[in-house]
Amino acid sequence: MEIYWRLIPLFVAVIQVCSDSHTLQYYRTAVSSPGSGLPVYSSVGYVDDREITNYNSHTRQYLPKTEWMKNEGPDYWERNTQTNRGDEPVFKHNVQIAMSRFNQTGGIHIYQSMYGCELRDDGTTEGYEQDGYDGREFMYVDTQRGIWIPTMNEAQITTQRWNSPEVREGERSKNYLENICIPALKKYIEYGREDLERRVPPEVKVWGHRQSDDVTRLQCLVYGFHPRPVEVKWMRNGKDHLPSDEMSPTLPHPDGTYQIRVSVEVPTKEADTYSCHVDHSSLEEILTKKYEPDNGTQYTMIIAIVCVVVIIAVILGVGIFCYKKRGKGYQTTSTT
Repeated sequence: MEIYWRLIPLFVAVIQVCSDSHTLQYYRTAVSSPGSGLPVYSSVGYVDDREITNYNSHTRQYLPKTEWMKNEGPDYWERNTQTNRGDEPVFKHNVQIAMSRFNQTGGIHIYQSMYGCELRDDGTTEGYEQDGYDGREFMYVDTQRGIWIPTMNEAQITTQRWNSPEVREGERSKNYLENICIPALKKYIEYGREDLERRVPPEVKVWGHRQSDDVTRLQCLVYGFHPRPVEVKWMRNGKDHLPSDEMSPTLPHPDGTYQIRVSVEVPTKEADTYSCHVDHSSLEEILTKKYEPDNGTQYTMIIAIVCVVVIIAVILGVGIFCYKKRGKGYQTTSTT
């Protein structure tokens, strides 16, 4: 599981795009051992931050994950089910090949491919495809020349074969990214425009907790916003940007919105000169919330809000799990 989570930094830079852009991305993952608790193969599709499709070696079905993707007819789902059933043994083989290149005979190892395209608000586009192994980039497609480029010595044999005149795998990837991916993205945007372009402005709460006579930890909780991309930072006197010493992941709420918390440590005597600045696509201007020391009532209220959100999420998650377990049997979670 630790190896699996190390894959996230490899791809997160592609996910965090400008909110005025749209992306279509697919993640295909192969795991060397079924004992990891993960499906040995999975393929998950996203438009922006919304999961739209899912196939894994447990269900063996290519399934829609949003209501609006059901606009695609039965032929689409059957065709992609067969495609992924064909890809499944190929990816299982790929992870075994990678293990042999690294002289590995055991343990849990993960081979992951990410590919997709971006449509920017100015009409320009970009495509990308890259493969990773155990959390590091393995090789990628040069989309200008249509060839695979190794980023590890162990990938050179693969890229030489894929770039050969007999295979030309890079040219096929280039053709998909330029001529198929963008039209598909435009179609899916139309399917889910109301959902994808929904704008919900954030709520912001700030509070402080004195660590010592000289140091106070300031917290900025930003919650209830959509879409996911957001910028949150602490500033002193509205000018000096103070790097955060702790930033939580951007977490989803049950209602489809998100929350994030950013913390900094500052001199206690200067705490009231700091403010939290939030920039989000739903806002006409940057939202600023100044820290104001009080008797702790606000701190207690914020903790209560966070606890309520967590409790609601837990209750909802348990309810969904119990419902699925009773009605459909055990269902695996998303492997992304």
